[in-house]
Amino acid sequence: MLDADIKKSIEASVLCWLATATPDGNPNVSPKEMFVHYGEDAVIIANIASPRSVANIKSSSSVCVSFIDVFKQKGFKLTGKATIVEKDDAEFEPLLNELHKLGGENFPVRSIIKVAVEEAEPIVAPSYWLFPGTTEQSQIEQAMETYGVRPKIRSV
Repeated sequence: MLDADIKKSIEASVLCWLATATPDGNPNVSPKEMFVHYGEDAVIIANIASPRSVANIKSSSSVCVSFIDVFKQKGFKLTGKATIVEKDDAEFEPLLNELHKLGGENFPVRSIIKVAVEEAEPIVAPSYWLFPGTTEQSQIEQAMETYGVRPKIRSV
């Protein structure tokens, strides 16, 4: 389910957005900064300060996780079923170790949201299909100009 392109996109993303719904169907979208792909069909997300997301998942496990490269304006939308892995669950420590590889040990991880991915769809900015000459490089250059940023040049 999680092919090389999706995994690479996850690794390049700074934030993801987790969409859940309340028991009465109201949507909730929450940014998450500690998330990694796990195995071939799962994404794990640190619950640092997400009581609403956790409560929603406990009442309905259907979720959506989205992430994009803001410069390329491409990413993925993953839908599936989420479970909450609590600190006393046998699976917690191995999953926490995966998250620590990304964000270190400074964040207080209260539990882990594990999403079993059932479907993946690309997210692509309309510019790519509206303007046939659009490339990832042209999108990057346009975004850098729009937001007044430049790539960091590393000294050797």
